[in-house]
Amino acid sequence: MERLEVFDCSNVLIASYFTDDRGCAHENRDHTLIYLRSGELEIEERGRRTVLRAGDCAFMRRDNRMWLQKRIVGDEPYHSITLRFSKAFLREFYQQRLDPKEIPAESRQEKTSLWLLPRDRADVRSLFESVIPYFEAEEKPSEEILKLKMIEGVYVLLHTDSSLYATLFDFVEPWKIDILDYLNENYMFDLSLSEIASYTGRSLATFKRDFAKVSDLTPQKWIIRRRLAAAHDLIQGGNHRITDVCYEVGFKNLAHFSRAYKEVYGVPPSAK
Repeated sequence: MERLEVFDCSNVLIASYFTDDRGCAHENRDHTLIYLRSGELEIEERGRRTVLRAGDCAFMRRDNRMWLQKRIVGDEPYHSITLRFSKAFLREFYQQRLDPKEIPAESRQEKTSLWLLPRDRADVRSLFESVIPYFEAEEKPSEEILKLKMIEGVYVLLHTDSSLYATLFDFVEPWKIDILDYLNENYMFDLSLSEIASYTGRSLATFKRDFAKVSDLTPQKWIIRRRLAAAHDLIQGGNHRITDVCYEVGFKNLAHFSRAYKEVYGVPPSAK
């Protein structure tokens, strides 16, 4: 009897189990690791065919279209596990876990869309085999566990090929995080301009040049205005202590906050 099961854990960990052959076009929206427990997977991309067998693991770069042919082998079903890395997760990893000084200077993005990892690596087996009990019990791991698996998967890749630093994090040109998107999410944090530049994929000089294209204000003044706008919304929206608002939006000094607020809104923050 034909059996088809796909167990999806928050679109991060996905297990596929087939008892018949099937093919499909596949477009990667996120960087993906795929591990084959049994069966055979033929991947065709850019006129090249790569075959994965039980125990093989491959990395598929995002924004690439591939043809996947999944096959059973003898009495063994097709059984694969994929681990996907969202852009938001990789951005957070880059900001919180990587020291820019440790990034290999020679790392450059490559056009390669598929990497076949060396076989028989303990870290690869540990990463994927450790989640099998969840699939067998049909129990989804917690978000914390999923995040730990993504972190583990990133380190597997970084220990595979230094060029994957640039591929995973796109920190070399032409990739850049949108400046205003980043600042709107992080205006309340005490970050230096050098840190902001690094986190958005730019040198300090490039950051200043790019920022001038999107605002007439200096970055420092833009951040103050953004903090004041957030404070204004909080004050107008309900019962918030002025001191709490001050620190929540990123100001470190209540007197400075009050002066800046009055300059922009014409009244002190205590007057709604």
